[in-house]
Amino acid sequence: MLYFLQQLLNGLHIGAIYALLAFGYAVSNGVLHRTNLAHGALFAFAGQTMILVAVFGWQILWLTQPATLALGIAAAFAYSALTAWLLSHGVFQKLAGRSPNTIVAATLGVSLVLLELGRIAAETRDFWLPPLLAGPIVFAADNEFRVTLTALQVVNCAIAFSAIIAANAVLARSRFGREWRAVTDDPAAAALCGVDTDLVFHRSILLGAMAAALAGALAGLYFGNISFDTGLVFGLKVLFVTAVGGYLAPARAALGALAFGIAESLWSGYFPIEWRDAWMFLFLIALLVLRPTQQEPGTSV
Repeated sequence: MLYFLQQLLNGLHIGAIYALLAFGYAVSNGVLHRTNLAHGALFAFAGQTMILVAVFGWQILWLTQPATLALGIAAAFAYSALTAWLLSHGVFQKLAGRSPNTIVAATLGVSLVLLELGRIAAETRDFWLPPLLAGPIVFAADNEFRVTLTALQVVNCAIAFSAIIAANAVLARSRFGREWRAVTDDPAAAALCGVDTDLVFHRSILLGAMAAALAGALAGLYFGNISFDTGLVFGLKVLFVTAVGGYLAPARAALGALAFGIAESLWSGYFPIEWRDAWMFLFLIALLVLRPTQQEPGTSV
């Protein structure tokens, strides 16, 4: 029983990161209505930026560890916000009005650009953060086994879930949330009702990017390093989970991603880990095939 509880807590941590990514993906996809392959790349880009700037602050500026981490996290959010602004104004908005399907190809190109930027900035080297807040917090124990999470895992979960709850409250109760729902349902009708659809579009892309940046920062702090291969895998998993949960329901997408993270952890604890991703992707594909068909806004039968 304690072993099961340990795997459950492990899944809660990785599921919190998945949930952040899925929430942000659903928010941005609500206005794009197209697959955004750059979401996972932005997640990895934010994590790598944080680590590179932290290494610069430690080795060059001789900052203290808290100041170094604060500088790295601030840089991750700043560069992610800049990337989101460039994508929103220079790529997504232009393509959405002319040829929406090319957004998929464009986001693939953006992913490759972010990959190369990270590689060139790091000079093709891997930099690692030291273990942070690695002391265990014991949740249950018997004579032979203790159920623990590190302090950093607990902090990551608290930050991720707090961010999701706060962002969901904004979508549920604020004017922006009402306008976001109107634009996701019918942009033309929303514009006729006086909604600034361009502003909602740009803010949605920014909110999605900030969720990806926060997830990347939390993952980078925990793992110590994050590669673009990791970003690609995370991005694909979130894309499938969000497709199952619903592209236009950020809270439901986040809950689905949390459940996926827990299921992934349970598989790792009880079955061969080398088969984990294969079976989890197969499970998601089966859910996509078996779920009732739902028509997305802007499509025709």
